[in-house]
Amino acid sequence: MDPADRRFARVADFLGEEGFRRVRSASVTVFGLGGVGCHAAIALARSGIGLLRLVDFDTLTETSLNRNPLASPSDCGRSKVDVLARYLGESCPGTSVVADREFFHEETADRLLSPRPDAVVDAIDSLGPKASLLEQCLARGLKVFSSMGASGRRDPSMVRTGDISETRNCPLARQLRKYLRKRGIEAGIPCVYSMEVSNGHFLPPDLEDLTLMRGRTRNRIPSLITMPGIFGYAVAGMVLGHLSEGSAE
Repeated sequence: MDPADRRFARVADFLGEEGFRRVRSASVTVFGLGGVGCHAAIALARSGIGLLRLVDFDTLTETSLNRNPLASPSDCGRSKVDVLARYLGESCPGTSVVADREFFHEETADRLLSPRPDAVVDAIDSLGPKASLLEQCLARGLKVFSSMGASGRRDPSMVRTGDISETRNCPLARQLRKYLRKRGIEAGIPCVYSMEVSNGHFLPPDLEDLTLMRGRTRNRIPSLITMPGIFGYAVAGMVLGHLSEGSAE
């Protein structure tokens, strides 16, 4: 290994020379940079992903700091993609980072899903854009890895990975399955989810968040940093396994 890449020595030891080469040459697009997506993106960059594209429309708010592993209070009001891109540029110089402050929907799908990535991470927390992303990825034959709901849960032992058809006790997953089933999609989306029943009592939306939603009003669901972090690392692990096993040629 090139001395300049010694920071990836243990990754290469784990994945093997050929597996790490595949990871190093791969491109991954991460949609949604909340707690789950931010942790996933950092894990992928620190594992040597060659190109990481970050997509999120929102800005950081004070109430999102408890789930963000790198942001500081001075970052509030800045776009999530810019904050994370700056961090990765300093801490993971071997990974090329592209930052898109965009909102995913059918009209932006062609632009945001091309050039064709080797894998897509879906960490969007709003049902409409999330469902649209999954549908668009499957229609294009893109490998997409999705995170179901992490908020309102606390038990790490209840976290699972598997196909979306296997998900249980997750209202978000239930709604996604219903949406996709109407479009002839019942399986084929690997995801991370929790078997724990959410305590998800909804709170009124934050006033500071209402200006960021492009017309969407989202209630707050209580959450800790622990579960979004676990979900983010789990989905990153699935992506690394997929890429290192030879699917990113």
